[in-house]
Amino acid sequence: MTNVLIVGVGGQGVILVSKVLAYLAQQRGFEVKQSEVHGMAKRGGAVFSHVRFGPQVWSPTITQGEADVLVALEWAEGLRWLPWLRHGRGLFVADTKRIVPPFACLNRRPGAAMRYARETPAEVREHVAEGCAIDATRIAEDLGNERVANVVLLGALSVALDFTVDEWETALATFVPAKTLSVNLKAFGLGREWIERERRGEGTEPADTSHAATLAGSGTEVPAPWLEITPAWCKSCDICVKLCPERCLVLNGERVVELAEPERCTGCRLCEWLCPDFAIRVHLESPALSAAAAP
Repeated sequence: MTNVLIVGVGGQGVILVSKVLAYLAQQRGFEVKQSEVHGMAKRGGAVFSHVRFGPQVWSPTITQGEADVLVALEWAEGLRWLPWLRHGRGLFVADTKRIVPPFACLNRRPGAAMRYARETPAEVREHVAEGCAIDATRIAEDLGNERVANVVLLGALSVALDFTVDEWETALATFVPAKTLSVNLKAFGLGREWIERERRGEGTEPADTSHAATLAGSGTEVPAPWLEITPAWCKSCDICVKLCPERCLVLNGERVVELAEPERCTGCRLCEWLCPDFAIRVHLESPALSAAAAP
């Protein structure tokens, strides 16, 4: 029996990872049970999926302490589910991406302390048999498509399971849109290469790109947040405008979102998490630093 638990938040692709894994197991002739919670989890809400496969499977859910592998697409969700990992021999694979919900802010001043997990990858590794923290989102961004971060983690997961690369790639081709297959295969390969290097001791400690974690409670002055908006992707749905806590977004005359009052923006990222078309990206560093860091 193999138990794999995949966790994250809405919009990250948790269900795709679980479907690919379940399909692979079925193709091998295993009995497969899958259980997931996602119906009410909109973009940013908690999502998790249990996948169990083996010669015979009775229950679709993994009990606490019985997961052989825990795959986390978001850092805090991974930490929340750590008790489900098998003690002494479970594998923890996590993206270092931090999606900090707005209600985690004690106040909305930039740089203020937040109620969000502060554990670092190094601290977590001390409590698991094997743990790999990979900046899957940054790898996906470098490929030009942030949405394939889940497939980067799928590549990392593939090293721990007894399926061939050809089988994984065939499963991906079955579930991802044909026009994105090429970038998904690249993402899968990079994730697999990363964890193989990590297991050989050639990996490096992942850079913490979370400005929220870096700046929380620092008491230092931080640059004002700024929004990168891609007008061609905006569908005028108005979600970001209506749910902005500071009411600083509007739709302009062309029905494209714009930041009308920059001085009121606190960088809470709610607009970024809720945008169904990825048209908004919130930067918590100066435009010059963002340009320098771009691939």
